Amino acid sequence: MNFLKNSIKIGALLLFGVMYAQQQPNYALYRYTMNAINPAYAGADGVSRLTANFRSQWINVNDAPETQTLFFETALGDKVGLGLSLVNDNVFVENNTSFMVDFSYKLQLNDATNLFLGIKAGGSTYNFDRGGLANLAFPVDPALGNLDTGFRPNVGAGAYLVNDKYFVSLSIPRILLSERINLENGRLTTANEKTHFYLSGGYNFDISSDWEFRPSTMVRSVGGAPIAADLTGAFRYNERLELAAMYRTTGGWAGMLMFNLSDWMDLGYAYEGSSREVLNNTNDGTHEVLIRISFPKAN
Repeated sequence: MNFLKNSIKIGALLLFGVMYAQQQPNYALYRYTMNAINPAYAGADGVSRLTANFRSQWINVNDAPETQTLFFETALGDKVGLGLSLVNDNVFVENNTSFMVDFSYKLQLNDATNLFLGIKAGGSTYNFDRGGLANLAFPVDPALGNLDTGFRPNVGAGAYLVNDKYFVSLSIPRILLSERINLENGRLTTANEKTHFYLSGGYNFDISSDWEFRPSTMVRSVGGAPIAADLTGAFRYNERLELAAMYRTTGGWAGMLMFNLSDWMDLGYAYEGSSREVLNNTNDGTHEVLIRISFPKAN
């Protein structure tokens, strides 16, 4: 029975893990996790904020992808923003942890529209658990003992155009290229960084004095994988409650809630499902939880 469960688990991961490995984490609550991919968001709201996001993919599949994201942002005066982000990614026998520092600069286009430009710098470490393969009775290639798991530096850039009614975001969070597996001078090395392009936008429509309709999209492009887009429709009530539904062009959907619990705290939750039958038969969906804390401005 354990062998059968492991076979199902590995089969699902092998069938769909290729797409996951080529993509950095996909957040259903992307409107509230933009700092993870676009440095131009650092301090753009003019407040200091700490955000934590916890994402568990394919519930009831052992060793399925899990991502923990933590980022802090603050405004340094009227023009400059600073951000710090930490992303920890686990899937099966792989672990990738990245740490980045963000800087942004504001260009005021008119009274209602600003353009923020940002850069990020940092890097990541990669770990491979050979013992995890051995525990599943998989033959372990001796060459895996030579995997290079050292620190890999990287840089990124982004732009963020924002108005009271709309926003447009374009970013490349990892510019430096590297191959996941490379054999050079008899040494096997590994990394999991590829250049990703993110384009996002949204508009806020007033329905009444209390209700807003907030459609948005997130488009991702990376070499070796099809272009993917999240299409989201959200309804916001009195700036306190937001209900949203999302469709992912690669075969997924999500339902989302955002609560503004107080002036300093927001809480979000998303549940994702898949239109792929093989995934629906082997897992209970994906859960994502977000906590955002805003700090008061200094007098």
